[in-house]
Formats: sequence, C-alpha cells, structure tokens
Amino acid sequence: MSTYLIGDVHGCYDELRALLKQVDFQPEQDTLWLTGDLVARGPGSLEVLRYVKSLGESVRIVLGNHDLHLLAVYAGISRNKPKDRLTPLLEAPDADELINWLRRQPLLQVDEEKQLVMAHAGITPQWDLETAKICAAELEAILSSDSYPLFLDSMYGDMPNNWTPELSGLSRLRFSANALTRMRFCFPNGQLDMICKEEPASAPPPLKPWFNVASKIPEGYSVVFGHWASLEGKGTPEHVYGLDTGCCWGGVLTLLHWESQTYYVQPSNRKQASATEAVTQPSTH
Repeated sequence: MSTYLIGDVHGCYDELRALLKQVDFQPEQDTLWLTGDLVARGPGSLEVLRYVKSLGESVRIVLGNHDLHLLAVYAGISRNKPKDRLTPLLEAPDADELINWLRRQPLLQVDEEKQLVMAHAGITPQWDLETAKICAAELEAILSSDSYPLFLDSMYGDMPNNWTPELSGLSRLRFSANALTRMRFCFPNGQLDMICKEEPASAPPPLKPWFNVASKIPEGYSVVFGHWASLEGKGTPEHVYGLDTGCCWGGVLTLLHWESQTYYVQPSNRKQASATEAVTQPSTH
C-alpha cells in the first residue's frame, strides 16, 4: 500500500500514465494524491479528468486555479482561451458529468495519520490548520451547491489580501480561493501579494515565498503543494514539498513516493510538440 504524490498534470495525460507505470501504481491498494491543475495547457485535459474520475476512492485531489477557471468557462462566466486547449473537454459528450464531479472535489487534503497536508498553492502563514480546514470547507460547500456560479463570477480579483476572521461573504471566499490556489509570495506579516510571479531570488523586498514566512501549521506536519513551476521543486524548507515541475512547459512530471521519500520523474512530450505547433500555428502579427 503506497502513497504517490504528483505535481500539476495540466492535461499531460500520456506523461501521467507513463509516470504511474514507472512505479506500478495499483489503484486497488495504492493511493494517488494530485496537487491540482489537472487541466489546461497540455493536450489531454479531457483524458486526464476521465482517468482521475475513474480512480474513485484511490485518488485524493485538490482543485487548482486552472480547475476553477475551467468551471467558470463551462458556466459561461469566463472566456475559453485557445492556449488552454480546453475545447475537446468543453465539447465532450460527458462534459456535464466531468464538470459536476470536478466542482465537488476538495481544495484541501489532510491526512492526520501521515501528518500530511496538501493544497494547490500552499497554506497561507496567516492560517492555522483548523482555519485552513474551515475556509476550504466553505469553498467546497459553495462549489458543490447550486449557487456555485455566484462564487465563480466573483472569484477573480486580488483583494482582500489580508486574513481576518471577520471576513464574510464573497470577500471571504475570494481570499480563501486566492490563498489555496494562487498564492506565491507574502509580506512578512503573512499578507498575500497577488502580483509578483518571479522566482524567489528575483522578488522585490520585503516579499518572501509563503513557505519562508513563519507558519502556524503544527510541527511534524508536512505540506505538499504545486502551482509554482519555476521553483522546479527546489528551495523549500524541510517538510514542505513543491511538486510542480512544469511538465506542460517542457519540464518533467514529478512523483514522490511518500513512504520511501523517493522521487520519480517523467520527461514532458511537449518540447517536440511545442516546436511542431510553432510551425503549424498561423501568425498573430
């Protein structure tokens, strides 16, 4: 019985299956954790969703910002961008079924026995674990309800960027969504910066990566996240694991076997594909 954790798949279906084949993943006994952003950018978003959904109880996922954006596109709230390559999914005969399954997935996974926490972007330093659970549950409740388009219509925006328990309504939900799915940098007091997307070494002071600000997560817990491909899985403190290694950009898809702390990687198929696309795509100039 193994626990496998994989970074952002982003529609890289072939690489996902090849990586799972490397470790001989057995859904009947193993558990697969996925850091979110299952869809967009890669060519196989439809196939990824169908496969992950088929795994049932043997998979634990969290939603990422691209997954939320897909929900907004499907609801007619946001635009379908060609670069996201979502059209085959949006037009699939089982699209309704897949979308309704996706919007009922968690935004936070916590395994108390393994002392393992997973969120797409991480855990804001302004939250303790109990607050993170409460805020994630609130988001999950609205997304799984009939009112979910109301939230999706209001989720785009960078404010508020400072947590207080008094936050309420759509502002509170937007903060939670940004913290769980979009966060990279924080100010020293933990306040979110939603603008900087640089590598940590290039960020203007006083910004710090969220994982370098004092955490309220209990000692002994490990935090797994994706979202930040330019980290290339490096530079995080002990017990913090960044698993997005940019497969959809031509990097690799990374898997961590939790019990042995062993990493496996699958090279992207995208380098050759990107070169082909550059030749075949019409000029935009």
